[in-house]
Amino acid sequence: MRVALHALCGAAGAAWRESFPLGGRDVARWFPGHMAKGLKKMQSSLKLVDCIIEVHDARIPLSGRNPLFQETLGLKPHVLVLNKMDLADLKEQQVKKIIQHLEGEGLKNVVFTSCVKDENIKQVMPLVRGLVEGSYRYHRGENLEYCAMVIGIPNVGKSSLINALRRQHLGKGKATRVGGEPGITRAVMSRIQVCDWPLMFLLDTPGVLSPRIESVEMGLKLALCGTVLDHLVGEETLADYLLYTLNRHQLFGYVQHYGLDGACDDVASVLKRVAVRLGKTQKVKVLTGTGDVNVIQPNYPAAARDFLRTFRSGLLGPVMLDRDVLQSLPLADP
Repeated sequence: MRVALHALCGAAGAAWRESFPLGGRDVARWFPGHMAKGLKKMQSSLKLVDCIIEVHDARIPLSGRNPLFQETLGLKPHVLVLNKMDLADLKEQQVKKIIQHLEGEGLKNVVFTSCVKDENIKQVMPLVRGLVEGSYRYHRGENLEYCAMVIGIPNVGKSSLINALRRQHLGKGKATRVGGEPGITRAVMSRIQVCDWPLMFLLDTPGVLSPRIESVEMGLKLALCGTVLDHLVGEETLADYLLYTLNRHQLFGYVQHYGLDGACDDVASVLKRVAVRLGKTQKVKVLTGTGDVNVIQPNYPAAARDFLRTFRSGLLGPVMLDRDVLQSLPLADP
């Protein structure tokens, strides 16, 4: 259904929520534990690797990275791959701010990639090779093969990156399982060849979250990117935060995608219309004075799940969830 242009123009001038109610939400319950066993295993395997490749989501380039990675694995050369750039609304000035901020933290090797479109993947292997050959390899100096450990929080595309590198350098298919939810990779230290010359292996690892999430809003950003299972936060809560974000950024692709009459800031109203549009309804018995009556009601959780799935697949357009963080950063003179 085509949405009238005046409806979107009106939406662009509407007053949207300036803040999202965060009180009373238990972030610790959303992110149970910090997966210490996996991190300890990674640290004990450092002697087997020449380089660390950290993968993170480009939609949250400055939020949610595990600080323990740098603390416990910082002895090795480090490459940060900001993946899923096809889903991120990356403007030139934002990219400059991201790179400047990360360089200030000591990360000078940053690559933006999309495993769906392998073009930028070509930058990864030459960068890793250069870092390995330019660093002191200690007891690995006599090893002809190179080995890098791929780390990151859950569901940022570590396995997809490995598979993309295999396709590019070996012409081979998937070596690791991939999926749209956290927890697909459970084995620690799966050793996978990705290149013949130089002979290069990658160690795939499970996602490891930070032991402490800085704020509820950061937790919501991480959850929107699929780093935890949706039911731990609540599908409708996540859908509401997504709606709040899209409207504040004036991204009204959801209106056109679902054929709605116009943009709206009330999540219950939006999910009701989405449920009706998709036929996601359910019969509910209601007790009245004359007995039980079957009433057709919208299935709000099902509508919320579809809303989240549509966003994560990129059908609502690219989004920068760290926009407010980036706006607060100064842009240094070149």
